[in-house]
Formats: sequence, structure tokens, C-alpha cells
Amino acid sequence: MPFSLTKKIPEVKALGITDSIQKLWRPKAAGSTAETGGTARRRTLALPSILTPYRAPSQSLPKPTPVNLRRFAETPLVRRAINLLKDRIASMDWQVRLKRGFALADVPDAQQRMQVLRLVLEEPNPADSFRTLMEQVLEDALVGGFGAIEMELTGDPQRPVEMWAVDGATIQMDPHWDGNPGSVRYAQTTGLPGDAGRIPLRDDQLLYLRMNPRSHTPFGLGPLEVAFETVNSFLAAHRFAGNLASNSVVQYALWLNETTPAEHERLIRWWQDEIEGTGRVPLLSTEQKPEVLRFANGTDADLRLAWQEFLIRMVANAFGLPPMLLGLEREVNRTTAAEQADEAFRSAVVPLAKLLAEQLTRDLFAKKLGWREFEFVFNELDAPDEVAEMQIQTGLLKAGVLTVNEVRAMRGLAPLPE
Repeated sequence: MPFSLTKKIPEVKALGITDSIQKLWRPKAAGSTAETGGTARRRTLALPSILTPYRAPSQSLPKPTPVNLRRFAETPLVRRAINLLKDRIASMDWQVRLKRGFALADVPDAQQRMQVLRLVLEEPNPADSFRTLMEQVLEDALVGGFGAIEMELTGDPQRPVEMWAVDGATIQMDPHWDGNPGSVRYAQTTGLPGDAGRIPLRDDQLLYLRMNPRSHTPFGLGPLEVAFETVNSFLAAHRFAGNLASNSVVQYALWLNETTPAEHERLIRWWQDEIEGTGRVPLLSTEQKPEVLRFANGTDADLRLAWQEFLIRMVANAFGLPPMLLGLEREVNRTTAAEQADEAFRSAVVPLAKLLAEQLTRDLFAKKLGWREFEFVFNELDAPDEVAEMQIQTGLLKAGVLTVNEVRAMRGLAPLPE
């Protein structure tokens, strides 16, 4: 099993990493305590944003507005959209299986290695489970398109790899990467002074999940980045409506004609001391009847509810979700609700789940461990509910398209004995 990490780190002048830091972070030779102790040494910092605010050097390629993206992700509307996708994927059943073209007879130790891979994913590090790790990665991917996982070898055959979630906003890319998995491709900016301010990472040390990859930039594009301006407009409209509804915006005024400044001041003090906030009926005795000036009607139109509803629809479009799932339930019946929920599953959940599964297969199984015979798959991507999935598999079984053991494999079950 290719667990060696003795490849030499090449020059990384594009990232500005000095020779001393390369020597500091160069992997130790096989047989050292870092590889034979059964515990991997993490290179990245867990919470660099706590140590110092993120500052991007001029020669790097930083992600835009990470602080604002994180802040917007904590608002109720965006949090609802993120949780709909993140929780659905992180809670799905999954399995490790052989790829197409490989059979158990061709891989003698397939069962043992699949058990090892499942253990690695179920317990990625001493503090995380599969769900807590994937929730962190999916959160960063949906917020800014920069989900990241550090992967380090342990030297333990029963647990060959440990993984940690990395703040994707602190990851920079080397635009001159030569394509070799053993070459430095990434660096984490920690904000610390000196050489410790940037930690180099090889391509096979970091799983970098990019949503909406494009040719003109090495970074992905998260749904919240797409909806950034829309969310900003929604928060402004929602804040104005809240102020208006809570009466912090005064809608009325009294006009008193032909009053002296002393009478005017006395009336203000009397109103503030005796009438305002008490619920008493005010009695006015003046030569002329005071005129009431109305500044706003105070109706739903003043709250801009239609505009806020339109912005909610735009946020839902950015995340690939129907507006119904974000609270707009008007004009929804049983038929349209079922269709929209199914469309949300196939257009939003399935692509992101398959992207995550492909990255784990390619970066963890193939690049890090060299086990290209295996793949990671989610078991619930064919249908959004258990009944529909069972009907599909039963139909394929009756038609002779699948065998019983193939259906059991799709559901994550062991094959029946011959």
C-alpha cells in the first residue's frame, strides 16, 4: 500500500515561500514518528480567522469578501437555503464500492480495504464524524465555493489517513502548478508573522471542492456569491420594513398655526410628559384646530412586501431551490409542491452530492492512497424518497437489468452467499 510521503517538494516561488519554510514543512522520511505513530500531524491551522483577520497579500489570488459572505450566511433566509442542501447531503446513506470494470476476484483484498476506507470516513479525525466533517466542507462550498479538507497519512494500516476541515477562505493557489500531485499547489495564509504566515500544501494533501468551476479563475463560485447583492438588498428592505412596522418611523405630525415659541415648547413638554406612551386621551384647547399631517399610509405597500418576495425568489434561484422551500407557499398545492420538491432534489442536491463523491474518490482514494479500484457513492441519489427508490430498483430487478446482489450493493448491503 503506497503510504510513503518521501517525495521532494519542488520550488514554489510563485507563492513566495522561502527555503526555510519548505524545509520546515517537508514530509519526514518513512520510519519516523510522524508516520509510524498512527497519528497524522496536521499542517493547516484549524481556526486562522480567530488569530488574526484575513489579509490577502498582493501577489496571491484571494477569494473576495469572505467576511461578508460568512456574515450573510448567518441570516435566516440564507441559513434556510444552506441547511436545506447541507443537511440533506450530510445525512444521506453512503458506501464504498468497487468501480465499474473491477470484480472482487480481481482485487483479492477488496473487502479489507473497503472496511479500512469506511473506517477512515466514519472517523476522519479524533474530533469529527463523517457528518460533522462534511457539513463544514459543504458550508464553505455553498458560501464561497471553497470547501477544503486536509489529508495526512498516519502510517497505521487500519487507519491510513486522517482528515480535517480547512477554512477555504484562507487557501491560496499557485497558478504555476506543474500538475504533479506531489508538487505544492496550495498554501494556507494564517496571518501569523514570518514564515509561519503561509503553510504550503501539496496537491495530494488538500481536497479542494470547487462549485461552478470556470476557465478564467482557479476558484469556484458559490451560490451565496451569486446571491450576494440580492441578499444585501433583502436585508436593507427587511430592516426598513421592521423599522416602519415597529413605529420607529413616525407617520403623523401636528401643525399648530400662530403659536409663540414659548407656547410651542410648553406643548411639546406637556405631550412628552403627560400623553406620549401613557394611552391617555389628549385634550387640546386652542383658538384654531390643529392640523394633522400624514407622512405615510402605513399599509403593506409601504413595507415593500412584494419587493421582498421578489428578492426571496432570486435567492432561491441562486441556490437552485423552489421559492416554496424558503417560505413562499402562495399558489402551492399538493401537486405542485411534490413536483417542486422533486425538482429541488434533482437540480440542487444531486449535483452537489455527486461533486463531493467524485472529489473523495479522486483525491482521497486515488491520489492520496493510490487505491483507484474503489469509489465513494451516495445510496439515495436515484430518487428523493425511499418508496420511489424501491419501485425503481424492483422494476429493474424484474426486467433483468440488475441482479439481486447488484440491488443489494446499491442499498449498501453485503451480497448474498452463493
